Amino acid sequence: MKVVFENTPSESQAKTAQGKTGNVKRIALFGSTGSIGTQALNVIGNNPDKFSAEVLTAQNNDELLVQQALQFNPNIVVIGDESKYQKVKEALSSTDIKVFCGEKALEEVAAMDIYDLMLAAIVGFAGLKPTLKAIDNGKTIALANKETLVVAGDIIMQRAMENRAPVIPVDSEHSAIFQCLVGETRNRIEKIILTASGGPFLGRKPNFLVNVKREHALQHPNWNMGAKVSIDSATLMNKGLEMIEAKYLFNLRPEQIQVIIHPQSVIHSMVQFEDGSIKAQMGMPDMKLPIQYALAFPQRINNNFPRFDFKKMNTLTFEEPDIRTFRNLALSIDALNKGGNLPCVMNAANEIAVYAFLKNRIGFLEMTDLIEKTMEHVSFIGKPTLDEYIESDGEARSFAADVIKL
Repeated sequence: MKVVFENTPSESQAKTAQGKTGNVKRIALFGSTGSIGTQALNVIGNNPDKFSAEVLTAQNNDELLVQQALQFNPNIVVIGDESKYQKVKEALSSTDIKVFCGEKALEEVAAMDIYDLMLAAIVGFAGLKPTLKAIDNGKTIALANKETLVVAGDIIMQRAMENRAPVIPVDSEHSAIFQCLVGETRNRIEKIILTASGGPFLGRKPNFLVNVKREHALQHPNWNMGAKVSIDSATLMNKGLEMIEAKYLFNLRPEQIQVIIHPQSVIHSMVQFEDGSIKAQMGMPDMKLPIQYALAFPQRINNNFPRFDFKKMNTLTFEEPDIRTFRNLALSIDALNKGGNLPCVMNAANEIAVYAFLKNRIGFLEMTDLIEKTMEHVSFIGKPTLDEYIESDGEARSFAADVIKL
């Protein structure tokens, strides 16, 4: 649907929507109503002397978006669903907050010079274009949307380098790697080790998984996450996506990336250097910590988050992932090794598969079958342009939806 022109920001509005002055870091939360966005607002609310929420966006959750806007008084809010524009605008009519709607508005606000750091927390492929706009404008990116790098990591990181736009990871695993690498610029990485909890079905076999329902898959043992990420964690697709993301974030070869199951989720990931020394970042499984680290970087700031107590946990365990049962991880490793548009195709098919599973249209194991069929169907492109990535995404979604008659 075409965005109504009057509901998108103009250049003059961009100039009059300047952020708050002083030493407060102005944050644009793209995806403010999701799990990452709401926890980020918790961090911002607890540190009003350090952060302000200048932009809030949501796709469908207009009621929570309005609540957040009334509490944090941003310069701009954007509701992706155009049908909810009037409702949001009327709810905020007594404020000075500017309200826009639609996909185009997300991109135009991302390009504005009214914030210092974008928290890229829009779930899935939808986060790609706004993030690119922010990067092209030289903004710092706190990246919580791993799919952006999975889909077009080569283009994203090249643009970031050209525009001197720092990309700071928010995923707990990549934040851990990032933290381990501080001060190690001149030292060669031998490999990185991404830890995975194993999700709610660790140790289960296909005869159990065939009967899994959505309510079971959403019950992650350690982390509080949104529905999409929770399902990806249950299938181990989340770890596969993280492997691909790590390749681009840290400029690694596929053979330098290892996944290990660590059920306690205390060690969030590790780096092994060429001398054999291993650095690990540890802490309680609480996403507010990597969110706060990304927002405040390079500073660490005080908080009241729960602390890990070694006296209360005397065992940390590790094991190899079962890629024969959880084949999404095997498909991800294949996409990581082949590169090109294959990770993009896999991600698109996975988004359709997860949506269908959450709607009880397909079974738990059928998600992997659908992803595999789509990866085999869409033509491989070795070095895609941005337009070819977008076309591959669309073709994969169309094929996957057709297979399951969505």
